[in-house]
Amino acid sequence: MIRLFVPNDLSAGVGVVPTVDQSRYLTSVMRLSVGDELLLFNGRDGEWRASLVEATKRGCLLKAEEQTRPMAMGPDLDLIIAMVKRGRVETIVEKAAELGARRVRLTVTRRTNVDFVKLGRLDAIAMEAAEQTGRLDVPEIADPEKLDKILDAWDPSRRLVFCDEGGDARPAIEALAGTGAPAAILIGPEGGFAPEERERLRALSFVTPVSLGPRILRADTAAISAMTLWQAAAGDWR
Repeated sequence: MIRLFVPNDLSAGVGVVPTVDQSRYLTSVMRLSVGDELLLFNGRDGEWRASLVEATKRGCLLKAEEQTRPMAMGPDLDLIIAMVKRGRVETIVEKAAELGARRVRLTVTRRTNVDFVKLGRLDAIAMEAAEQTGRLDVPEIADPEKLDKILDAWDPSRRLVFCDEGGDARPAIEALAGTGAPAAILIGPEGGFAPEERERLRALSFVTPVSLGPRILRADTAAISAMTLWQAAAGDWR
C-alpha cells in the first residue's frame, strides 16, 4: 500500500490536503481513485490508514480513518558525514534513512573539497526513503558545520564511532559489541582526516575508533558499512 509523509496532525476523521506534487503522484502516477486507501505518517502520530475522498485537477483531499501503528522511534543514531560529491551524498542520505539513522549531519573537515549542498533535495530523498521502508519518522538533515564546531559542542553521553583509516583501530564488529544508543558514526572525506583531526578525535573520551577493514572505502560505501555493523551490534537488528 502507498505510504505518504505529511506534516499534518493525524487523528480519526481529520482531512489532509497533500502538496501539489503528492496529489499528482497519487492520482496521475499511482492512479488512485476516490475511495482508494493509502497510509499516512507524520513522525509524531504513528501510521494511519486513510482514503482519497476528493480528486480534482487542482489537487486532492485525504481523510485519516484508523491508526494502524502507534508512534515508535528507531535507535538514536546520528550519521556525521564529511561533504562529498552530490551523487554520493544523495546515496548516503537515502541509505541512512533506509538503515534507520535518526539524523544525518553534514560536516566540513580540513580536506573537504565540496562546499555546497541542496538541503531541500536531501530532505526529499530522506522522505521518499522513509515512505518506502516503513519507518514512522523521516531523518533530520542538518546544515553543514565544521568538524571542530561539532566536537566543541558534543554531548559526551553520545558515543562517537570514529571510522579511522589509520590502520590500528579495532575491527568495528568487535569495538561496537556492547555499545548502544545514543550514538553517532563519523565518516571522513575522500582524502581522509587530516593528522590533527585524527589526533584530536582519538584523544576524546567519548570517541570509539573503529576499522572498517583493510581496504580504503569510498565515503558512501563506508557509511553504509558502518551503519550496517552498528545496527547488527548495537541497534534494532538484534
